[in-house]
Parts: sequence; C-alpha cells; structure tokens
Amino acid sequence: MERSDLRAYCLSKRAVIEDFPFGDEVAVYKVEGKVFALLPVDAPTSISLKCDPTLAGILRETYPAVTPGWHLNKKHWNTVKVDGSIPDGEILEMIDHSYEQVVKRLPKKVQALLNGDQS
Repeated sequence: MERSDLRAYCLSKRAVIEDFPFGDEVAVYKVEGKVFALLPVDAPTSISLKCDPTLAGILRETYPAVTPGWHLNKKHWNTVKVDGSIPDGEILEMIDHSYEQVVKRLPKKVQALLNGDQS
C-alpha cells in the first residue's frame, strides 16, 4: 500500500479534511476539527492512528510494525509502519477504527449527521 492510497482512504471518510498544522512534513487528517490520523509526507511510509487502549496493545503484540504512537499519547495512539507485513485490509480497518474513535466522542447531533442520519 502506498502513501497515496492511505491519503485517499483517509480523505474518503465523511467530513474529513487534510491539514498541515505542524509544517509540510506531516499531513493531519481531522473530522470536525479532531485528529484521527497523521501521515508523514516522506518515506518510509507510516501512519499514526488513534486506537482503543486495549486494542492498541493487542495490535502491538500481533504486529511488530505497530508501535506506540511517535510523539503522541502512547496509550491511545499507534504508529503503523506500512512495509507489507500487515495486510492492506487490516490497515484500512485500523483507519476505520481511528475515525470511529473520534466520531464517537463528538456531540450526538454531529454523529448522526456523519452517520447519514438526516432526521
């Protein structure tokens, strides 16, 4: 999986914006102003993702390419090296989980809009 694939997948999520608040070296993906992914611009490709603490530990034990978040809260963030050792589908699921972790902490009305509930 290439960096461009990760970028496109993050941007495919509802209401996501790409921002560069820390300079042009790291793209930051946000939903409603809350960060769910950080993607360095330069190789080697890696992505940092928010994660439930229990799942974060399981992923770190399962995959050597998953480590505590670099320069982030190590309890809630993982950095994932995208080196082919983790199936692409699993990485996409990690992105989904990260996005969901952020969305579930947003106000209920915003959650409903993001989930496509128009009522």
